[in-house]
Amino acid sequence: MRMLGPRSKHASMVWLEPHRVHAGGQFHPFSGAPEGDGLSRILAALPQAPTHWVVDDPWIPSLLLRDIVEVPAGTEAREAFFRWRFSQDLLLDAPQFVQALALEQSAWLLTGLPQQLRDAWIQMAAAAGRPMRRLQPRWLWLYNRLAPTREMPGILLSLSLQDEGMYTGTLASWGHNLTLLRQWVEPATADTWSQERLLPTIAYLQREARSPQELHVWGAAHWPDCGLPVRILQPEIPAQESL
Repeated sequence: MRMLGPRSKHASMVWLEPHRVHAGGQFHPFSGAPEGDGLSRILAALPQAPTHWVVDDPWIPSLLLRDIVEVPAGTEAREAFFRWRFSQDLLLDAPQFVQALALEQSAWLLTGLPQQLRDAWIQMAAAAGRPMRRLQPRWLWLYNRLAPTREMPGILLSLSLQDEGMYTGTLASWGHNLTLLRQWVEPATADTWSQERLLPTIAYLQREARSPQELHVWGAAHWPDCGLPVRILQPEIPAQESL
């Protein structure tokens, strides 16, 4: 998702999760509404320039659609179709802002969030003089930097730590392109994630001749054995990104 703002060579990174915000190269404890005064104060401390936002996956759900042979002609009809599919498939009632990205083999990646929340973030960033230039879920930010650099098919777990060692998050797999995407908002332990979510997905991919060769985990310090080499991703979040 891109929202254009003033020209600048760099944008400040705003990394927003339910328990913390990373901005200006520093972590800030965070709680409360994601559009509240606390976030406004953190934005005001950044350089007066565009911002790139990466937010917790449940705030910007994603949906991978396959075998979409034909979409409606015309921009408005196409956008309406993808909003309808997004809301229907994810059982969402509130009006959604949805962006669709065409992938290979008649596949589309949809990312979206409630229109009201998106508008609040854009207005907040603009009022602080830190206009939003890009907005995307955490898993997609990680995927875009990880998958193109890997030579073997793999799986990414993008996790958010909840209370008492419980995680919510996203599982994304790739070969030459994004092949599978699953998300869970129900918190579970690492063992439950591995046994009930990861291992069945690996078995499914093997049956489909898309066997992953490595696992990358963001958000957990260690991970149970799953039969794949495990790489724990370090929380190296940049203070800025190039535009």
